[in-house]
Amino acid sequence: AKPKRSSTDEFMERIQRNYVPCRCNVRTLRGLRCLRITILACQNGCQMTSSATSPHVRTLPNEFDSPAYWETATDEDLLSSRLCDLSLTFEGSLVQRRLHRVHRELEAKNIVARPNAWFSEEFFNPDGILGFAIPFYLANSRLMRLERSQMLEVEGAGEAECRRIFRHEAGHAIDEAYQLHARQDYRKIFGNPSLPYPSSYKPKPNSRDFAINLSNWYAQAHPVEDFAETFSIWLNPHIEWRRDYADWPALRKLEFVDRLMQEIAGKQPAVINVTEVEPLSELRHTLAEHYAAKKRYFAWRWPQNYDVDLKRVFSDDTTNGPSATRFLLRVRAQLRTRIAEGTGVPAYAVDQLLRQMVARTRTLDLRVAETDAVTMEKLLVLLTLQTAGVVHKGYPKVAL
Repeated sequence: AKPKRSSTDEFMERIQRNYVPCRCNVRTLRGLRCLRITILACQNGCQMTSSATSPHVRTLPNEFDSPAYWETATDEDLLSSRLCDLSLTFEGSLVQRRLHRVHRELEAKNIVARPNAWFSEEFFNPDGILGFAIPFYLANSRLMRLERSQMLEVEGAGEAECRRIFRHEAGHAIDEAYQLHARQDYRKIFGNPSLPYPSSYKPKPNSRDFAINLSNWYAQAHPVEDFAETFSIWLNPHIEWRRDYADWPALRKLEFVDRLMQEIAGKQPAVINVTEVEPLSELRHTLAEHYAAKKRYFAWRWPQNYDVDLKRVFSDDTTNGPSATRFLLRVRAQLRTRIAEGTGVPAYAVDQLLRQMVARTRTLDLRVAETDAVTMEKLLVLLTLQTAGVVHKGYPKVAL
């Protein structure tokens, strides 16, 4: 007699029928988007998952390979997906064309090293690698919309901003490729590159000791960032740095980089390893987990004691004037953008302060007593002062 099949046997057979190969050698149970199951037969080697001839694997197309899916996928669809399942292609993408533009700028300066680039979670430069990682959301417009919905801005989306970031990353890559940070004259100009990276830094916005390429006065975060920012200005073909920085102490750093680049011009780099570190294919957590961690990182502790400041902007006479809460909700996006662009503070962090203000005006039942233009001007001053106060205590650092 044929042995009776257990419910466990039937369940395991169902899983084997519905496993879908993944680029990171983990298979997904078809029909259950949020359920991720690791290979049962991994003791035989995960290579079986990439074998189209394996009798145990039913090969099904990855839905992210379809251009139509990107247009119909909801935010919930994307957030429940793992990074390794996104099937993003660097070849032929917009970011690759932008990278090639930086390569041409390096070629114009006779710098032989050409940094590699790949998609990962964020911008970063691994030690000992001639290259840098680029955040996955820059791969296409759908992922950029998701990034904006989660973080309220898209770093690197604009052409000019992306070029500035890529030049900065190229600066790190050239520094690593030619081991420039090991030189004594480098250390004398920029400081000790071996210093630990700070969790935050206190910039001096009025300082002219540093070149300014990225926002947030990023050159002041660490000696290697100082070099990368200086290199970015030197490399930019649209900047006359000798003229623009003529009265700045930062000019000596630019002149040093100019001499240094002339010295290495035409020479092969010492570091030629272009291994991709933490590529998307190795990142098995979901986009929801990615954004939860990113939001925790940018969660600032804003001061709560600004009732007096709010009452300078709005009236506590509840018998007259429209609601201050409704006014704030109406202009919230405009305020967030202007403060984020003007101070360099991430839009997500600024929005936290605005949410607190909305809640506080609701509790106090404040009213708009002046014209919209005057009220808007006062709010901009208040928000700028609040933001400046937090920045002075320590600007949260994002490693580029």
